[in-house]
Amino acid sequence: MSYPGVVVVEYDPRWPARFDEEQRRVREVLGARAIAIEHVGSTAVPGLGAKPIIDIMVGVRDLAGAFDDCSAALQSIGYLYVPRRLPDRHFFQRGPWGARTHHLHLTEFGGAMWERYLLFRDYLRTHPDVARQYYELKRQVAARPGIDRAAYNAAKRSLIDGVIARVADGVDTRWG
Repeated sequence: MSYPGVVVVEYDPRWPARFDEEQRRVREVLGARAIAIEHVGSTAVPGLGAKPIIDIMVGVRDLAGAFDDCSAALQSIGYLYVPRRLPDRHFFQRGPWGARTHHLHLTEFGGAMWERYLLFRDYLRTHPDVARQYYELKRQVAARPGIDRAAYNAAKRSLIDGVIARVADGVDTRWG
């Protein structure tokens, strides 16, 4: 089976509303198990083009202990668990392979992944010049013939890691 390559589109001002709607659905089925629900990824940064997939991060107290209960609840609203060997999260998607509409990352609230995703999102929100640079990189990589999601993500890693390292080292500040 073949799936389309990576598609990066211009920013869609409807993305925040799509997140809000989905966040309400997720909150309804998870209740207090979800300490916090955040819109992350490029669709969470105003003006930044992205793959048209809403990324949602759900913070829970105990990742291992919450999985069974949260997984069943998320499946009840159309999420499919995608088994990956990721020590810091459980990954779910909504929508068919090749045409996903939402990604959901179930992770430990306040853990390293939680902090990293928020730090990068918030940095891009407050540094439009870096957000534009990131968008141009994503467009160039997505335009490569035969590019797949793994290669696309790997190509972005250096910029993401560089931003996070600069903020963590105090070279830059989180809030501009």
